[in-house]
Amino acid sequence: MDLENQRRVKELTEKYGAENIVVLIGGAEAESAGLAAETVTAGDPTFAGPLAGVPLGLKVYHPVEPEFKESVDPDVYDEQIGMMEMVLDVDSIIEEVKAMRDEHTKY
Repeated sequence: MDLENQRRVKELTEKYGAENIVVLIGGAEAESAGLAAETVTAGDPTFAGPLAGVPLGLKVYHPVEPEFKESVDPDVYDEQIGMMEMVLDVDSIIEEVKAMRDEHTKY
């Protein structure tokens, strides 16, 4: 997650409260999605950005996760994301993001 997005997440969390924030990660690879999920839950593991050492504990999901997929209109999901499911390693992405959420989410 780039430094600007870390700053935005931190500011929104301060403004609205961590319990009111859900982060949607769009990484195409499990490793990058997991790293972004770790950043908004446990803090920036690279210690380079505004979330270095800042464990926000936010809820975080990837669009291919069932929890997200079930919460949106199926036609919109198919139109916007459906094709990507065919080329992404969906199981690995879900496993990685869920692991970070289960370990570090506070809300």
